[in-house]
Amino acid sequence: MLKEKNCDASRVFRASRVFPNDFNNHNTLFGGRLLSDMDQVASISAAKHSRCECVTVSTDAVEFLKPIHPTDYVCFESFVIWTGNSSMEVCIKVHAENLRTGEKRLTSIAFFTFVALNENGKPTKVPKIIPETKEEHYLFERAQQRADLRTAKKSLNAEMITYLKKETETEPEANS
Repeated sequence: MLKEKNCDASRVFRASRVFPNDFNNHNTLFGGRLLSDMDQVASISAAKHSRCECVTVSTDAVEFLKPIHPTDYVCFESFVIWTGNSSMEVCIKVHAENLRTGEKRLTSIAFFTFVALNENGKPTKVPKIIPETKEEHYLFERAQQRADLRTAKKSLNAEMITYLKKETETEPEANS
């Protein structure tokens, strides 16, 4: 039997500067760049919790709340908030601080789901999570709702993929 773990055991913090090549034409951080960094940080939380290799299986509820500017540094916080048999939901919060003024703000929130893999690349059991703080309890209590939404979305997406594959196979080839 796997020993349960608290959320804090998987908590990861990472701070980084943003550089000119990280910005879009609005002079704000590219969303794709931020998502990549979120995935990296969240994957560490999942690995710390499971002590296994982990793969990202979904990114849910990514909310870009405020832009990140060239004068900012960015701080990522991630931690496991819920577990299934082999899956883990990780909460990622992104804060920015203006290095000139000291103003701090929450810029993004996301929930990523990972699956732990054994040595053969197959899903493996993960320890259950024990929420401790008020925030952890709040997130944990809503996790099943998010899991149900992911399941419903997965079913809808499978239907759309089947349709699109069928349509793609029946389309005449474009003339060159």
